[in-house]
Amino acid sequence: MADRVTVIGWDGSPLTAAARSALSAATLVAGAPHHLELPEVPAGAERIRLGSVALAARRIAGRRGTAVVFADGDPGFFGVVRTLRAPEFGLEVEVVPAVSSVAAAFARAGMPWDDAQVVVAHRRTLRRAVNVCRAHTKVAVLTSPGAGPAELGLLLEGVHRTFVICEELGTEHEQVTVLTSDKAADRTWRDPNVVIVIGGPVGRAVTTGPGEGAGWIAGRDPSAVSRGWTLPAEAYVGELGEGETELLRAAQLARLGPRVGDLVWDIGCGSGAFAIEAARAGAAVIAVDRDAQACARTDSAARSFGVHLQIVKGDAPHILENLPEPDVVRVGGGGVAVVSAVADRRPQRIVAHASTRDEAELVGRDLSEHGYHVECALLQSVELDTRAWTETERSVAFLLSGLLPERVS
Repeated sequence: MADRVTVIGWDGSPLTAAARSALSAATLVAGAPHHLELPEVPAGAERIRLGSVALAARRIAGRRGTAVVFADGDPGFFGVVRTLRAPEFGLEVEVVPAVSSVAAAFARAGMPWDDAQVVVAHRRTLRRAVNVCRAHTKVAVLTSPGAGPAELGLLLEGVHRTFVICEELGTEHEQVTVLTSDKAADRTWRDPNVVIVIGGPVGRAVTTGPGEGAGWIAGRDPSAVSRGWTLPAEAYVGELGEGETELLRAAQLARLGPRVGDLVWDIGCGSGAFAIEAARAGAAVIAVDRDAQACARTDSAARSFGVHLQIVKGDAPHILENLPEPDVVRVGGGGVAVVSAVADRRPQRIVAHASTRDEAELVGRDLSEHGYHVECALLQSVELDTRAWTETERSVAFLLSGLLPERVS
């Protein structure tokens, strides 16, 4: 096992005394090509071009001597430290930190970043990273080969964003480019790069009092979202549809569990109440309706609540064919034909509602035939005027939910 492992963060600045001391004693140095070319790397040290951190860690663990591992930016922030410290390798790690690539990117852009979401895009996580960019106003994306600016731009089709692309930060080839997301696929980008994705909702803002500064918590301020899964009908302009009652929406949200990184389809969005509440949970949402007035109401409501929705006007199921893959889906209208088309796309969870038992049985049977585990509940809500304890409104609906066992998580 290696006698000592030092991880050096590198941001283009001259190496610190601690970093130079660790390097001078190193018998093995791992890093990217531009790290291994640094003049401070001992001529006699074994050099490993860092590809898979796990493979490098296994090699370091299997030899004696002192090792140095280079990493761009802060190695403890989405960096190599987590892998090197894994129990399976048994390595004791010392860290010489540097400015993170994300902090450097925002500094180059001249922007604050305490209100930004930060995600890592690999081939396996690219879709979820894109969903965060759909849902949030300011996102920093740490990219990787095959999951870079071009791929981000392609998957954001139909959603306007501004990209600030920071290539090879800290090197003599450093370059910062600002363009719209639809132009990112027209060019080839150098690795490593960080993409700052800007755009989205402009609506209600959380203000601070005199002397309080700009905020109190990094990322998404929870006080910007009112408490409760659902909002009362009075929060929305105009009357809500029969399938948009507060009880039904709460039950649908509970079964779907939309979260950051998810893409939610809301088909037959009506007033946009469910779509807005899914977006308030941090998910990306595509709201679909064939009625232009419904789309306009949904857009207006989203703006007033400061959430971003992609709104698509068209008839389901045909309009669904070109939409990106969903994680969870609410079917608010269209019946069995729409449920069947949605199930063909294999989202993890689907909810729908029916006004009669016969209709509920048809929907449930279709979900079962598509391999979903189906549950059905009869929801009855009676609102009372508490001044006289008299009934003011009654609603009844069958709630159906389908869970795809092969995608349980």
